[in-house]
Amino acid sequence: MISEIGVLYAVGVAYLALLFFIAHATERGWLPSALVRHPMVYVLSLGVYATTWTYYGSVGFAQSEGYNYLTIYLGVTLAFMLAPLLLAPILRLVRDYQLTSLADLFAFRYRSQWTGLLVTLFMLAGILPYIALQIKAVTDSVSVLTQEAPPHLLALGFCATLGLFAILFGARHITPREKHEGLVVAIAFESAVKLVALLMVGAFALFGIFGGWSGLNTWLMEHPEALEALYEPVSEGPWFTLMLLAFAAAFLLPRQFHMLFVENMDPRALRVATWGLPLFLLLLNLPIPLILWAGQAAALETPADYFALALPVDGGASWLALFTFIGGVSAASAMMIITTLALAAMCLNHLILPAHVNQQSLPQSNLYGWLLWGRRLLILLIIAMGYGFYWLLEFNQGLVQVGLISFVAVAQFLPGYLALLFWPRATRIGFIAGLLGGIAVWILALIIPVIHESGLPMIDFNLAVVMGAEDENRWAFATFWSLALNSLLFVIGSLLTRPTREETEAAQACRREQLSPAGVTSDARNVAQLESHLAQVIGPQTAGLEIQRALQDLGMQPSEKRPGELRRLRTRLERNLSGLMGPLLARMIVDNQLNVAPQAQVALADSLRFVEEQLEHSTVRLRGLAAELDTLRRYHRQVLHELPLGVCSIDPGGDILIWNNTMAMISGIDAGHAVGQPLSALKDPWEGVLRTFISGDDKHLYKLQISVEGRYRWLNLHKAAIESPAVDRSAAHGLGGMVVLVEDLTELHNLESEVAHNDRLASIGRLAAGVAHEIGNPLTGITSLAQNLRYEQDPAEVDLTVKQILEQTRRINDIVQSLITFSHAGEAPRPLPVTVNLRDCVEEALQLIKLSDVGREVTCVNEVPNDLKARGNHQRLLQVFVNLVNNALQASIPGDRVAIRGTRLPGGVEIHVDDEGAGIPSGLLDQIFEPFFTTKPPGEGTGLGLSVVYSIIQDHGGLVYADSRAQGGTRFSIRLPAIEEEETMA
Repeated sequence: MISEIGVLYAVGVAYLALLFFIAHATERGWLPSALVRHPMVYVLSLGVYATTWTYYGSVGFAQSEGYNYLTIYLGVTLAFMLAPLLLAPILRLVRDYQLTSLADLFAFRYRSQWTGLLVTLFMLAGILPYIALQIKAVTDSVSVLTQEAPPHLLALGFCATLGLFAILFGARHITPREKHEGLVVAIAFESAVKLVALLMVGAFALFGIFGGWSGLNTWLMEHPEALEALYEPVSEGPWFTLMLLAFAAAFLLPRQFHMLFVENMDPRALRVATWGLPLFLLLLNLPIPLILWAGQAAALETPADYFALALPVDGGASWLALFTFIGGVSAASAMMIITTLALAAMCLNHLILPAHVNQQSLPQSNLYGWLLWGRRLLILLIIAMGYGFYWLLEFNQGLVQVGLISFVAVAQFLPGYLALLFWPRATRIGFIAGLLGGIAVWILALIIPVIHESGLPMIDFNLAVVMGAEDENRWAFATFWSLALNSLLFVIGSLLTRPTREETEAAQACRREQLSPAGVTSDARNVAQLESHLAQVIGPQTAGLEIQRALQDLGMQPSEKRPGELRRLRTRLERNLSGLMGPLLARMIVDNQLNVAPQAQVALADSLRFVEEQLEHSTVRLRGLAAELDTLRRYHRQVLHELPLGVCSIDPGGDILIWNNTMAMISGIDAGHAVGQPLSALKDPWEGVLRTFISGDDKHLYKLQISVEGRYRWLNLHKAAIESPAVDRSAAHGLGGMVVLVEDLTELHNLESEVAHNDRLASIGRLAAGVAHEIGNPLTGITSLAQNLRYEQDPAEVDLTVKQILEQTRRINDIVQSLITFSHAGEAPRPLPVTVNLRDCVEEALQLIKLSDVGREVTCVNEVPNDLKARGNHQRLLQVFVNLVNNALQASIPGDRVAIRGTRLPGGVEIHVDDEGAGIPSGLLDQIFEPFFTTKPPGEGTGLGLSVVYSIIQDHGGLVYADSRAQGGTRFSIRLPAIEEEETMA
């Protein structure tokens, strides 16, 4: 027996000091990160579920309820088996929206300050008996060891020490993004201590009391009533009620919610917890029957709740009794620390902060420090309230019986929790009505009788007696009627009211069906304006830090000005502030201070991008029609992005919706910098090109030449209006707009230019012999005149001879210049279109062609009117006429006649090139303009001449075609657009 209370207190303080060191070492990085973040550490931290009513009270519960004591842990096992349905979605919500407590979760879903307030007050009232229970268990365990009644000062010292630990390592950070790794490791260590201590007591009972398995079997055969006492209550006791209460407590108790969701460092660890925590609880409960039977065998006078302590004391194993006591301190301290942390966050977010926000009394200088110290003071206050509850009430029942009061209270949140996940029609009115009904039954059936039995002044009222159910198990009665009334009022209240827009959005987010961002926009034009507006409520320092944190989360720059990105930043700020002061206050502050227009529609570009991001990063596996639709969506999106045409879609508001890969390659603008932006945000020349084309009347624009980063590109543009698919246009949510297709012809143009240049070179080669002949005649004349000039004495004759020499020289120069001009025609960059006199252009072409041999044997007649003009490129049109006349000459025989005629048409001009050759078969007329098509024998033609003609005329916006003449031969016709009247007159 340990007789000194001071020794036990010193041992308890030393043990808590060890926890301080473990937490501190973790925070300082002295422990390996792989150990700190190991999934089993997370599993052991969830062992905070096992408090003193498990550690001590399970033995007493097994004595009165038999194997029903296992239902408390079978319920937890069932809850974790359903983790993918019940726990994983909540973990996602808590992480995504930075919720810090069960009150935050319900306030987020049911969107009312009254929701958070009611949940906080009821949770506080429901958990205080549980906190008092831990204090009672520690003090009673001291009495068992010392055989003395411990002073209240011991309980007060225990509470003060726990409060200090909770403040130092549980309230060090104010934001939920910073996990308390030291606290998690310390709680995991305490769970390990509880498990080892209880297993050691079980081993002591088996081998120290019974002498082994054979001794145990002998004793059980001699005392069959011991086994019957365990089996009999199973058929009669409230096993279903106990399992339901444990099922709800597994994730609704404040300490479980905090460790399960808020302090989770890796979502993947939850998969390990689905089997790890049930295994931990199974090992923890294996020694319970052994300890019970050993206590009965040893005829201990100590209440069964404390057999785990009394057995080592009775058996003379003081060291084991001391270690068991430390395990009890672990069970109590872990529960009180985590519970007070969770309750402090709830009270701060839903009791303290709303009052200060409504009175506009939030500190402007250091909001973080104010919140941190507020949370710390609340921790001390809650522990003090638990101590006061312990001091006022005299618990005459077992530990588990008192703990079940809190379990029934927590179970009242189960309907709201399940509706949050599976019933989007639920409303805050229904939730509040149901919770109030459940609270009323809980108070009338459990709290008032407990207070009356404790001797405090309270009316003698028991709901079970009033309803004639005094013979029923009080826990089964209270659980059934409280949950029945709760669920009934919840359903009726929800059906009689309509969900608000905020509730509908929250329901979609909870079910992961929210496929569009919140329908609000901000009038802030840059990050600085957002920070300035936010600082009006939370102060400049806090606003600056929150803006910086949100920018880092999203990977944005402080210079960001794009409306879509600013909307994302606003949403991120709301989520971060939610972790700081709760979801409702965060939304209120952001809505009020960032000047939000509540009815404004979000840009369609943001909605589509949000949908894409949600579907791409969704962890939900789609099935059935949804999976098929998603597969079709991905296929169409891939087709759209891989099209060889640039695709740009613009919504009715002028924002870019789609910017595919080809468009990004053509423009040099990445899709991430284009989608969601207005056209005005695009760099030159794209903003002007697209805006002009969209606002114009033409649906097609051919061969547009632009300069992109110093390089010329030739584009074809096509556009089409997109009508809203909704029958009711007001319900289309902004769908519609314009789609623009951009066809890049740069490579094709370069190829055509190269082909045309090669064609000119080939033509020059064919003209080379004629050039030599034409230059030879003037040179002969110049030589003769020069020789005669030396003998001329008459000045008049000398002057005449000089003039003749100069005339022949000009003739040679004209021939050479025509050849040079023709060879250089069409080189990029092209000259701007000018007014071209078509007769002069045809005449120059005929002069070139006459240099060849074939040009001398066929008569060429220029019958184009002298005033016939068109807008175009003189050099390129020269190549057209050279190719057409040369083609006509090759089809003619010596003595034939080639005539070039021109006429004016409405809106244009037409040129005909007629020959008297054999003509072209009608079946080939549609093919002659195709590249490399020729009717000549191999080696006598490239088939590029007419293809070049077609390309040049198309660039001029004209037409070219061929027909067979009735009198024989072929007619090639060219139509070109007319020029303005004033240009014609000039």
